[in-house]
Amino acid sequence: MFSEATVTRSEEHGESRLAASRVTAWQRVYVRKTFFVDMLCMFTAASFAVNIRFDNPSYRPQAYLAITFLLPILWAVTIRLCGGYDPRFIGVGSDEFRKMFNAGTCLTGVVAIASYVTRFDLAREYVAIALPTATVLSICARYILRKRLHKKRSSGRYMHRVVAIGHPESVADLIAELHREKHHGLAIVGTCITGDSNISSISGIPVLGSIDDTALGVAESNADTVAVLACPELSGAQLRELAWKLEDSGTNVYIAPTLLNVAGPRTTIRPVAGLPLLHMEHPRRTGSKLLIKAMFDRTMATFALILLSPVFVAIALIIQAYDGGPVFFTQTRVGLNGRNFKVWKFRTMVVNAESLKEQLVATNEGNGTLFKIRKDPRVTKPGEWLRRYSLDELPQLINVFIGDMSLVGPRPALPEENGRYHGTHMERRIVVKPGITGLWQVSGRSDLSLADSMRLDVHYVENWSLFLDLQILWKTSWAVLLKNGAY
Repeated sequence: MFSEATVTRSEEHGESRLAASRVTAWQRVYVRKTFFVDMLCMFTAASFAVNIRFDNPSYRPQAYLAITFLLPILWAVTIRLCGGYDPRFIGVGSDEFRKMFNAGTCLTGVVAIASYVTRFDLAREYVAIALPTATVLSICARYILRKRLHKKRSSGRYMHRVVAIGHPESVADLIAELHREKHHGLAIVGTCITGDSNISSISGIPVLGSIDDTALGVAESNADTVAVLACPELSGAQLRELAWKLEDSGTNVYIAPTLLNVAGPRTTIRPVAGLPLLHMEHPRRTGSKLLIKAMFDRTMATFALILLSPVFVAIALIIQAYDGGPVFFTQTRVGLNGRNFKVWKFRTMVVNAESLKEQLVATNEGNGTLFKIRKDPRVTKPGEWLRRYSLDELPQLINVFIGDMSLVGPRPALPEENGRYHGTHMERRIVVKPGITGLWQVSGRSDLSLADSMRLDVHYVENWSLFLDLQILWKTSWAVLLKNGAY
């Protein structure tokens, strides 16, 4: 959401010192907890490796017992060197897990080199079991700790106190977003805005003054973070001066770039003529990456169709037994590059559902484009159950197999819906294949507003990666089990 500004101040002799970020008490406790959990994970993994490699207790070399007690310390040190205890990555994003994976790779290399240099014949089976197991256990433990943190943040605990500065409209949007996504850990406690100084509050958050009053507002509200939104009135020199004022208190400074829907991996900072220029790479949707995605989609769809074939048969028999109507429902949707295709679903409504739609237009609860009703009278009894667990979407695996869809992608739009997107940024949706699931699926599904659905679809198109697909597939399983937004 934001990029953290690294702030420096030039000293008399041209030197600069880095402003220390304020680390709150709960962050220190959380980091200490992860430190001990990581050591416990390595000790568990190393003990497991000893028991597997030397299954006879009477023949276990003493050296391996010493290594088992030494590895947890080396593991914690390696994680520290790889940035795994950096408070900035607590609770959100994939950086924390990526750093844990890097630490596992690094420690494996260090152990291998140390074994070679010291001529100690360390059993390869021991290393092959202990280090990967410790990495997996630590990542799983971090995931559990993160979920516990998110639960506490949902009740308003363990939050950063933020002062947001910018235009009132932008600040209001940020307040709404952070209120909805509390797991980010940012709670706005005050604002400093441009323009009309008669505004006393925005969405219930007090206005502490103008941008020039930010430092005083931070002290008044006991904030530890400042979020700078895109604001032409705030020049580079003013931002630098603001950072200097906040330096001594260690207040974190986050800057929201004007580039929307662009993820971190696509942006790099390149110093040119003393200026930190933000370089944005174009999204890559050709070549080997596209081939890998297509192979992954069709391989997974093939296995899923084979494994789920008994489920298909059972659902088909239930639908047929209920009213004798057709098992499948097909509908024209817009796919890659605007090409129409037939999407397959299990039928969840009465046979004449489309003809009854006109009578229910006034009760539409959708987001303005989609037609959705929580208690749609056209839905059959089996259909309610199929929708609740998204089983009606399973036949779309056929669309993935034949190449019309992907496992992950934007929501496939209706032709009339897609026509409304002409001439807008939403046309970007059709440069990739639509998906069975996507960011919209794991972020609320039918409960999302039209603006949020559009934003998530475009964000996916602009920042696709295989790792992002795997993340979405993982989160989809939880969204389906928890039945979030399913009706």
